[in-house]
Amino acid sequence: MSPPDRHADYFKTLNSIGIPSAMRVVGLMLLLSFLATVTFLVTVPWVQTASGFGSVTARNPNDRQQEINAFVAGRIQQWYVRDGSHVKTGDPIVEIVDNDPMLLERLAAERAQVMAKLAASTSAKDLAEIDIRRMRGLLEQGLVAQREYEQAKIRVEQARSRIAENAAELTRVDVNLSRQSLQTVRAPRDGVILSLNAGDTATFVAAGQTIATFVPDNAERIVEIFVDGRDVALLRADAEVRLHFEGWPVVQISGWPSVAVGMFHGRLLAVDPSAQNDGKFRVLVEEVVVGDNRWPDQRFVRFGSGVRGWVLLDTVTVGFEVWRQLNSFPPNFPEAVPGEANGVSGGNNAP
Repeated sequence: MSPPDRHADYFKTLNSIGIPSAMRVVGLMLLLSFLATVTFLVTVPWVQTASGFGSVTARNPNDRQQEINAFVAGRIQQWYVRDGSHVKTGDPIVEIVDNDPMLLERLAAERAQVMAKLAASTSAKDLAEIDIRRMRGLLEQGLVAQREYEQAKIRVEQARSRIAENAAELTRVDVNLSRQSLQTVRAPRDGVILSLNAGDTATFVAAGQTIATFVPDNAERIVEIFVDGRDVALLRADAEVRLHFEGWPVVQISGWPSVAVGMFHGRLLAVDPSAQNDGKFRVLVEEVVVGDNRWPDQRFVRFGSGVRGWVLLDTVTVGFEVWRQLNSFPPNFPEAVPGEANGVSGGNNAP
């Protein structure tokens, strides 16, 4: 008798119990699930993405939120706007007056005095030039000494020097008068006053101090998102970007952009050549209109609204992407493309 048969004599009860049919079904299901999972990982495509969070901003720096400063030091006389006021180009915002209420009149009187001095110096120069021409004729006739002729030349140069001094003084007075004349601060362009940063008529402001915060109208929107440094070298110029705006309903699977709902299209515009303090790189994305798919109106997505973006990279299998994520590898190891702008590089070589 063989050894297994001898063992069977000792375990007759165990041998009489068969494998339950439920366990056979569970085992078969596990096997099929394993085969289906392997097939799924090996065959199903997945679009690699580099994601990041950011916000909506203006493409032109002149269209971004900006500060309005006081041109001169003084006391606030009157506000013409309130928080949230809409202004047109040239509309008055605030009037600032000097602590000396008669300053403009005194500057005007000083200017008149300097003008009178300049006119007197000009007249003296003209007379000195006439005198030197007369001295030159008398010197040629031998009626005056050389010394008298040289003194006449000195008087002409002294008159010209006084004219130059008076002209410089007039320029100084005009500058002061021009600065003090800018006591009414006006809107640089159409826009909205976000906030007023100074008080009432008891508030003294210094020259250059911020008195209001202003946002221009009709600014072209772009999105800035911040991407991990691991992925920034893989971003390619003109790469497609999918965007999810804060407060906008969305169903998104990053690797299958075709089934996303509520997503908006963008194009990678530029990547900063250096990282932020947290090690992330800023990526600028501009709008791309695909059919009727446009970014939400500015009433719904305002400047500063939160955004999450996915930069679409190469298409790989789901298994490769899972392996990459588990090992924290970058999506690709591309070769640099000559002439690529803004520090953006591209490539399609998988590791």
